[in-house]
Amino acid sequence: MPVTILDHPLAADLLAILRSKDTQPPEFRQITERLGYLLVAEALADMTTVDVEIETPLERTSGRQLRRPVVAVAVLRAGLGLLESVLTLVPDAAIGFAGVQRNEETAEPIEYYTRFPALSTARVLILEPMLATGGSLSWAIDKAKENGAKDITAVCVVTAPEGLAVIEERHPDVRIVAAALDRELNTSYYIAPGLGDMGDRLFGTP
Repeated sequence: MPVTILDHPLAADLLAILRSKDTQPPEFRQITERLGYLLVAEALADMTTVDVEIETPLERTSGRQLRRPVVAVAVLRAGLGLLESVLTLVPDAAIGFAGVQRNEETAEPIEYYTRFPALSTARVLILEPMLATGGSLSWAIDKAKENGAKDITAVCVVTAPEGLAVIEERHPDVRIVAAALDRELNTSYYIAPGLGDMGDRLFGTP
């Protein structure tokens, strides 16, 4: 399972702001989107392109454009924080949703909604900011594969070793792009040091 942890000063700076307990939801959303640009650009760095002919204001030249479509699948709720980053960089990307909530006692995913566009020929970016136990992301990958996805990259903000191990075991063909690999899960299944509950911090819920 390929894992890429961003090694970029801008990513480090943005992540430090997200980790701070003093960062309030409006700024938290803005910083998440900005970090998302770096993560999405890395997640698409190996995309194949096709040569195209372009007429500039001065002369005819050649260029390259993406060969395959891109689909962003936001794992609800927190994945919504990265969705605008994808759409800014790839405006014609199709969008899917994977609705799952965590059982607070077992940390296992509970499905409540899924909706996908065509996935079979696309680069599928599954937006799951917090890879903790791996249950939610593994479930979302299962659903995407059931709907025809063959080329999947998970875009995360913070990951834990436990979650990476689960994805390695269940989906070794899926690439992970993240801003950080943190120390561990605590006894409440939260990533430590982490940044708290991503959904709550994005949307200001207690």
